[in-house]
Amino acid sequence: MWRRPPGAEHGRVNETIAGLYLSPLELLALLGAVALVSARWLPAAARPPVAFAAASVLAASALVLGVTSGIRWQMWPVLAGGAVASPFALAPLLRASGPPRPFRHRRADRADRTPHTARPVRRARWWLALPGSAACLGLVATGPVAAWAFPVPVFPEPTGDYAVGTRVVQWTDPGRPETFTADPHDLRTVVVQLWYPAREIPAGTRRAPYLGRTEHEARTVSHALARGVGLPDFLVDGVPRARTRSVFDAPVAGGGGRFPVVLFSPGSGGVRTQNTAWAEELASHGYVVAALDHPYDSAAVVLADGRTIEGVTASSGDRDEDAELAARWTAVRAADLGFVRTRLERVDRPDPGGSADPLTGRLDTGRIAVAGHSLGGAAALQAARQDRRFAAVIDLDGYPHGPASPALAQPTLALTQAVTPETDPRYLPRLTEALRRSTATSYRLTVTGAAHLTFMDGPLYLPPVPSLVGSLGRTGSPRVVAAATLAFLDATLRREPGDLSGALSAYGELSVYAPDGGR
Repeated sequence: MWRRPPGAEHGRVNETIAGLYLSPLELLALLGAVALVSARWLPAAARPPVAFAAASVLAASALVLGVTSGIRWQMWPVLAGGAVASPFALAPLLRASGPPRPFRHRRADRADRTPHTARPVRRARWWLALPGSAACLGLVATGPVAAWAFPVPVFPEPTGDYAVGTRVVQWTDPGRPETFTADPHDLRTVVVQLWYPAREIPAGTRRAPYLGRTEHEARTVSHALARGVGLPDFLVDGVPRARTRSVFDAPVAGGGGRFPVVLFSPGSGGVRTQNTAWAEELASHGYVVAALDHPYDSAAVVLADGRTIEGVTASSGDRDEDAELAARWTAVRAADLGFVRTRLERVDRPDPGGSADPLTGRLDTGRIAVAGHSLGGAAALQAARQDRRFAAVIDLDGYPHGPASPALAQPTLALTQAVTPETDPRYLPRLTEALRRSTATSYRLTVTGAAHLTFMDGPLYLPPVPSLVGSLGRTGSPRVVAAATLAFLDATLRREPGDLSGALSAYGELSVYAPDGGR
């Protein structure tokens, strides 16, 4: 195993300055704009050098940003504030440094005097300039505030002993027609991203982009996600710029041991990468995470041939009809999870007639958990009911859609947010019933400070509004969710000794449901 050196930085993942969510070039542009607006209020001797230097820094930074990484929308207010201030800061200085203008005296008898050659510098009176300067500074300040509210996500460094590799595969189920299309020859195809324990990764290795295999795919998915929630595309244009902590096709960790597996289904309209921070943390601790895109349900799925399948599932607005639709979509997702589990078993077996997969012989297919967020959590519960090969279940704030029978036979962890007046009143009773009927010990943990989006990557790049992403902080949210699920997985899949109830209780209010009906 290999542990990363503390503070190691790789690729573009750390291109923004921690806490500011601005790159060094963006910070330079911001400082140049502030100095340009403020130059008018400096002592006379300091105005020229400060104004010209600030204008040069602002222009050069904007030029380099535009040519290299592109200018984020958050920087346009900064550039606009500097542009508005530029004429007022530079024009008086340019007039003062222009060619001398003779001063003509009115009285002819004084014509023999030496002409006065200084150009008068006219500046607006302070009480007129003050509102303009304040307006420009306000415009400039909008930039860092917007960058803080909608940043390029910076993924937390995984805490486990392994580096993390990732790869994307596409599998077609030959025995299952695609139910979202009318073509009888269209077979169900899923795209799966794997995160796995990897060998040492050299410093400076380029990290995998977030949301896709390429930045183009990431932008396609990002725009689809924004449209799905009614946001303008530009608000989240920083998300596809992000780099994760994993590396595509990194060599699998040595040692020859087998890794337990966790399958993951995203929320309604969600995508396979929506829980990347969580997946990378689990992989760094010796698990393989396989997350699915569900075509026609996920916001956008880019296939290997370049085609993009947009999501078509949508709420009808009628509660009963939506319940039927959700149950139908949950059944499709559960079948996807069962199919991927079967394919992973095939990956683990050596194929004498084919090429060896890097994970062949390294997957512990006898210890596979199934997990999901929101609608994906419902799919995980249904997949476990239908397929007893799954050894454990994790439901990340998912309403249990679909049939409640047969009873769960696997230990289950349900992570939920606190109940509010907006919570569907059927949610907790239905979830509690499923956990109580289980023939294995199950747990419901109400995570302190959580909201529904706490259980995905949303806190890394959405405005830190508690009702939206919870109050655990940008990196605190994925840390808490991963720590709770790791404690559960270590106890149920690896059978590690310890007080699981005590470990889970550290993160919120815990309810334990024993198979004999006790709590």
